[in-house]
Amino acid sequence: MIAHPETKYKPADIIANPDRRWPDNRLTQAPRWCSTDLRDGNQALAAPMDHQRKLAYFEHLVQCGFKEIEVAFPSASDTEYQFIRQLIEEQRVPEDVWLQVITQSRAELIDKTVASLQGAKKAIVHIYNATAPRFREIVFHKSKSEIIEMAVAAVRQVKTLTEQQPATQWCLQYSPETFCFTELDFVVELCREVKSVWQPTEQSPLIFNLPTTVEVNTPNVFADQIEQFCQQMDDLAHTTISVHPHNDRGTGVASAELALLAGADRVEGCLFGNGERTGNVDLVTLALNLYTQGVTPNLDFSDIRQTVKIAEHCNQLPVHPRHPYAGELVFTAFSGSHQDAIKKGFAHQSQQEFWDIPYLPLDPKDVGCSYEEVIRVNNQSGKSGAAWLLEQNHGLSLPRALQIDFSQKVKAHTDQSGKEVALAELWSLFRREYGITEHPQIALQSYESSAHEKGQQLDVCFTIAAEQYQAQGQGNGLLSALMNALRSALALHMNIRTYSEHTLGQATESKAVAYVEVETARGQHFFGVSIHADTSRASLQATLNAVANALGADLGNIFSRR
Repeated sequence: MIAHPETKYKPADIIANPDRRWPDNRLTQAPRWCSTDLRDGNQALAAPMDHQRKLAYFEHLVQCGFKEIEVAFPSASDTEYQFIRQLIEEQRVPEDVWLQVITQSRAELIDKTVASLQGAKKAIVHIYNATAPRFREIVFHKSKSEIIEMAVAAVRQVKTLTEQQPATQWCLQYSPETFCFTELDFVVELCREVKSVWQPTEQSPLIFNLPTTVEVNTPNVFADQIEQFCQQMDDLAHTTISVHPHNDRGTGVASAELALLAGADRVEGCLFGNGERTGNVDLVTLALNLYTQGVTPNLDFSDIRQTVKIAEHCNQLPVHPRHPYAGELVFTAFSGSHQDAIKKGFAHQSQQEFWDIPYLPLDPKDVGCSYEEVIRVNNQSGKSGAAWLLEQNHGLSLPRALQIDFSQKVKAHTDQSGKEVALAELWSLFRREYGITEHPQIALQSYESSAHEKGQQLDVCFTIAAEQYQAQGQGNGLLSALMNALRSALALHMNIRTYSEHTLGQATESKAVAYVEVETARGQHFFGVSIHADTSRASLQATLNAVANALGADLGNIFSRR
């Protein structure tokens, strides 16, 4: 990079628009959508789609709800031409879907383009020619009048040819290439001439497609251009203002949204922003941006993972894991503070009329994703991450102190591995750390409780290392009686600090889970957990698990001295 870029690059022009209205507008309805994946997106691929992949993509676009699909550049190759013929002759196009094809404003190309659409129910012929100064002067050496003459001649030819096929409903689309850095007064003059020749009606409508084929300025400038174009054009009856933003500056989505605020009512682009250079505007992001603002997008991405799968297969390009709404990781929080906010948000959501979860502008379930992927655990995660996964997948609602204790054990585990901990691995770690195993260190065999003047008496039998032990104790409850039994029999100096329990969901055979926290004479805290159909047995075993954790390596020595 050079030290003084101003000596090499000049800033793009802006236009005066002191009476702009678009900043005060609000998007309240979806635009008309046109997918250009099969044409603009396809020509940007290193390995263009064959007919099989193109057909699979076309069918998915229809399934998503697209009513206008630019399918090919029929004059570019026989492959493109034959794909259109296949769609029409095999009757693969629903009656309410417009087939769109593109051609340059050249007579021999227009003939072949219109011919490719013979027999279509609804067809859009998209013609374009270069209008911007750098193209007029550097590439084509044409004057403004010659550019207008070229466009008008092309429109006349399309009109003549389409009138010969009255069984098809025809629409003309004209693109001044490229609108965003063509003089506005010239674009308006040119489009007026195109409109006067085509003479749009309800049966033969007109689309002015205004592309930012190469982004050269901030989105607000594009919005000013769109607003002034709409204001300066004559009667726009049966005429649609469409935009075709690219993403050279990384603001393709913003350009489209601001253009809609400024008066455009149609957007061309590709799923996930595929296209030349940095790509076309991303229609998935645009549609779901509207959706998360309460606006029906008229596109269905209820199974976003399937849409990703098809796009990746057909384009042979990956969708980035951080791609808005669609990436593998977009609903996932690893950070402890984010996980805590999300967990609390879900707990609060039942009281809310509208979706209002921190860090989740979209409910993952609306696009076919599960809550399991919302929180994943690595060494960046806090206490809420692991607790959330255990709650969502195993029905456990861990007390706060246990959440903290387990998060420390998880962090030690992930610090050692340096990797994300999988759900199955997390569950195995939890069970191992808190005694939820087939053979716990201190295993409850049987118990019998009875009334006592102190409240309750407990006779308990338990094993350790296959050795069986008996103990008896009294207390004001079952667990205090157990602790007194252990204290008198084994000279243990521990107290129960916290106890909680809850039932589990009907999807599991285990009916209840108990959590026990014990405190040693040194003020250390240890936890035990147990799951069982018998709530009393669960609470007793959880206490024994907590005691076993507190004793640790001393467990065998204590019992061997008995």
